[in-house]
Amino acid sequence: MGTYVVVNTIGDTVVAFRGALVRDLAARGHRVVVSTTLPDGIPAQRIRDELAALGAETDFAPYARASMNPLGEWRARRHYRALFARLAPDGVFAANPKPVFHAIPAAASCGVPRRVAMITGLGYAFIGTTLKARIARLAATRLYRGAIRGTTTLFFQNEDDRLEFARRDLLDGVRDVRMCAGSGVDLERFAEVAPPAGPPVFTLVARLLADKGVREFAEAARIVRARRPDARFRLVGWIDANPSAVTRGEVDGWVREGVLEFAGRVDDPRHELATASVFVLPSYREGTPKSALEALATGRAIVTTDAPGCRATVDHGVNGLLVPPRDASALAEACLALATDPARVAAMGAASRRKAADFDVRRVNAAIIDALGA
Repeated sequence: MGTYVVVNTIGDTVVAFRGALVRDLAARGHRVVVSTTLPDGIPAQRIRDELAALGAETDFAPYARASMNPLGEWRARRHYRALFARLAPDGVFAANPKPVFHAIPAAASCGVPRRVAMITGLGYAFIGTTLKARIARLAATRLYRGAIRGTTTLFFQNEDDRLEFARRDLLDGVRDVRMCAGSGVDLERFAEVAPPAGPPVFTLVARLLADKGVREFAEAARIVRARRPDARFRLVGWIDANPSAVTRGEVDGWVREGVLEFAGRVDDPRHELATASVFVLPSYREGTPKSALEALATGRAIVTTDAPGCRATVDHGVNGLLVPPRDASALAEACLALATDPARVAAMGAASRRKAADFDVRRVNAAIIDALGA
C-alpha cells in the first residue's frame, strides 16, 4: 500500500471538507497524512483526534493562511519539502490556493509521482477591486502559473474557473485537466429533512466575508422584514482573517436592529439546515459552495446568485431561484416570493435532494483517488 498526503489550508474545516477522502484512502489500506494549518478557535488536539479516527496522521504547517508575508511563504514551501522528503509519498493532493502554490512545487522537487491539485474557487484576489486585491491577483496569477505546471492532474470545480485560467494562459503545459462536482457532499450524513412548519426561516451558513454576500443578506433581510415581520433570517458563521471579512461590529448592529439572528460558529450545520425553510447564499463567486451542497442534500430550496460555482447548485425555478450577485433588492424579492408559498418551498426542497446526487462525495473521491493512482 502507498503513502498519500492531503494538503488543506484551513485547519478548522479540514475534516468537513476532506474527511471523507481521508476515510476512503485509509479504507484502501494506505497511510494517509493530512497537512493543514493550525485551527483557529478550536484545539489542535481535536483535529488530530478527528483525523486519527478516520485513519490519518496530522501535520500542522507553520504559516498563516491569509498572510502575504514573503518569509511566511518561504517557510511554507520549506516545510512541505521537508515533509515530502521524509515521507516519500506516492501522491500529494492539494486543495485551496496556498497548498497549490507551495505543496505542488515542493512535491515536484521531491519527485512525488502523483501531484494532484484542485482549484476550489477564485476568491478575494480575483473578486476584489481594491489596490490590495489587484496586487494579490498579480501575485496569485504568478504563483498559480509556476505551481500548476508541476501537477500531474488539475481539477476545477466549475467551467468558469477553467476558462479564467485558460484566458490568463495558466494551463499551458498542464498535462491533465479534469472537472469535478465540487468537494462533494455525504448524502448519508446529510439526510433529507422536511422543511419546518411556521413562519419562513432564511439561513445563510458561511464564513462572514463580504464576498459571500453577507451584507446583501442583511439588507435583503431588512427589506423582507419590513413587509413580512414574521420572516426570520439566520446568519451562521464566524469572522474570518480574510481581508474581505465583515466586522463583528456590523453583525452586532444587524442583531440590535432586529434585522437578523446571529448563531455564530457551529461545528455541525445539520441542525441549522434542518430548521431552515430556505438556504440563502448571495456569494459573488465560488468553486462549488459546500454549504449549498449540504443544503441540497438536506432538501432545502435555495436562493443563490447567478455567479460562477453558485449557479451550478440551482436549476432556476426547479429547486431554487437565481439572482444577480451584489443585488440586495433582487435577493429580497426572491425571498419574498418563497415566503408566501410554502408548497413551492417544499417542492423545491425535494428537487434539491434529487439534485444532490450529482454531487455525491463518493463520486468526487473516486475521481481524486483515480488521479492519485491510489
